[in-house]
This record gives sequence, C-alpha cells and structure tokens, in this order.
Amino acid sequence: MAAQLNNYQCPACTGPLHYVGSSDRLECDYCGSSYSVPEIEKLYAEQEAKAKEEYAAAQAAGEGWADSGAESWGSDAQGMKVYSCPSCGAELIADATTAASCCPYCGNNNVVPGQFEDGRKPDKIIPFKITKEQAIEGLKNHYKGKKLLPKSFASSNSISEITGVYVPFWLFDGSASADVVYNTTKTRSERHGDDEIIYTENFEVLRSGKVDFEDVPVDASSKMPSGHMDSIEPYDYSDLRPFSTAYLPGFLADKYDIDIETSAPRADVRFENTLLNDLSQTVTGYSTVNMRQKNVRIRRGKVEYALFPVWMLSTKFNGETYTFAMNGQTGKMVGDLPIDKGRLVGLFFKWFIPVAVICGLFQLLF
Repeated sequence: MAAQLNNYQCPACTGPLHYVGSSDRLECDYCGSSYSVPEIEKLYAEQEAKAKEEYAAAQAAGEGWADSGAESWGSDAQGMKVYSCPSCGAELIADATTAASCCPYCGNNNVVPGQFEDGRKPDKIIPFKITKEQAIEGLKNHYKGKKLLPKSFASSNSISEITGVYVPFWLFDGSASADVVYNTTKTRSERHGDDEIIYTENFEVLRSGKVDFEDVPVDASSKMPSGHMDSIEPYDYSDLRPFSTAYLPGFLADKYDIDIETSAPRADVRFENTLLNDLSQTVTGYSTVNMRQKNVRIRRGKVEYALFPVWMLSTKFNGETYTFAMNGQTGKMVGDLPIDKGRLVGLFFKWFIPVAVICGLFQLLF
C-alpha cells in the first residue's frame, strides 16, 4: 500500500497551496481559494486519521509499507524532502510542492535532492510577512543613498536568485544573577587666583541583581553568517506560534547543524552582557565608572527549536555575486555592496585637498 502524503493541496482543485504572510492564510494560485492554517491542519488531521485506518486494514490483510523510523517529525515527515548543497554543505527541507534550484547561501546551482531523514521537529515558527515583491523593492531601497555605489550597479542590476528560507534558531530560557563591584570617582575643580585645584574622591559601589530571560535567540546554522542574523534582528515575538508544516509551502527550511551544547555559551554571553549592562546603568552621578570585580551566575532553563523567516537575495555584477539577507517579518536588510573606486578617490581628493590647504595656511599664519 502506498503512503498517503500530506502535500498541502487545495481541497477545491488539488493545486498546490502556499502560505501568504500578509493574509496569514494558505492560498491557491490556480482557483484562488484560501484557507486558514487551522482549517488545513484540521483537514489533514482527518486525512491522517483516515490513512491510519486504511493502514491498519492493510496490515490486517498482510500488506504494509517501509517504515522510515520517523519519530520526532511523526506524520509530518511524510511528503517532506531535503536538498543538499555539495558546495557549502547546506541541508534544506521543503514540502513536496516546493522545489529548490539553487543554494540560497552560496548560489550553487547544483543542489542535490535526497531522502528526508527524521530529526528534531521545530517547536515554534515565525511565518513570513514580507512578500517576494516587497523583498525585491526593499533591495532597491537598500541601494538608495549609497554615495560610493557604482551607478551601473543599480541601473543594470537584476536579481539572479531570491529564496525564502526559514533559518533555524535555538530559543533559550534562563536567568542571570550577579554581584558587581565598581571603582568610581567624583571630580570637582576650584580656582584660587591663577591656580586651578582639582579634587578627586574615590568610591566603591556595589550592585547586585537578577534578570530572567525567555526565548533568547541563537542561530543554529553555520551557513548563515552570525553577523547577518545579528544585523537583521530583532524579530517580533508576537508572531511566534507553534510550528506547523502548513507554513512551509513555497519556502525552504534550513536544518540546524549547530547543536544546543555548542550554542549555549552564546546564550550565556547574552544573558551576562544584558545583566551587566542593566546594572551599570544604575551607577550614575560619577565622573568615572570602572568595573573591578564581578560574580555572575547563569541558570539555564528550557530550550526550544524555532524557525525564523529570511529572504536571501543574490545579484551579479562584474562577475561577482553579492548576497543580501532580509528579515522576512520586518523587512530589515543587510548585505555587502560594491564600491566605485573612482568615486572613492574623487571624494578623497575633494575633501583632503581643501583640508590640507587650510591646515597649511593655519601653520603659516600661526
């Protein structure tokens, strides 16, 4: 008996459904029907129950299928597929209706389809809100105001690839408590005739505090530069919801390759830095403040696996590929741009020569 796959097809016409962030619904491009995520989940839950009944009947009749051993993903593993990039090693998950033609990280066009293997299923997801059209327009706006950008880059530029990718994150709960000692000074000056006397008082300031943290994100993909992810944060957690494969059609999902143990120290650092910054903000009214001693204690709590939306855009110019990342929820963008060396030299001489002349005149006069 063949497995009944949940490929998120339109109940009306069987066309593929894709998630649209602006409406928070799954829509069909063929007949125009749209459905809420709960509607589709209920429909496929009913189909899954029916498939189990058919499977039980088939087992009783001596017929069966190969068990993939999926445990964490369960029935959601059905209808999923994976693409591997031989260039950078990325592994991308997609539903059966979504195809990957190139790697969104390195641009390699030879991604290899493979067999989906079970692993840890995400706990939470923030769906895409920014559409592909908005992402393209956002890239054009990203070019504006860049004085050193070659004019031909923006005018002749065309996007070679644009892919919506769910990037894996670990969300850490925990707390940090600390006792901190600061060396501080207060300085005042008094003038006596022609003399100015400076008085400095030294103080020892003690601060203690505790901060509880929830859902502190640490990206779990080595393929996505951490600097890029830090730059397009923050995400609005009001859109954070329980994971459902209903949000995947039309997008790729990167599999995590950095485990919890490796990611935890980064969460610890964020806990500690946030607490120390909060404590230092309470030490006011001093001329100088220097931390002399600290005793920080980190308590680790729950960890959850989440997917956050990112648009990956790449464009080619003078034989080089430029890649940009956009927050798929807020539209915040980051990426490197080419520099017009001729304009850079022109700006240098435009400002350097007048400043050099003024400095020369100043030296002659004084």
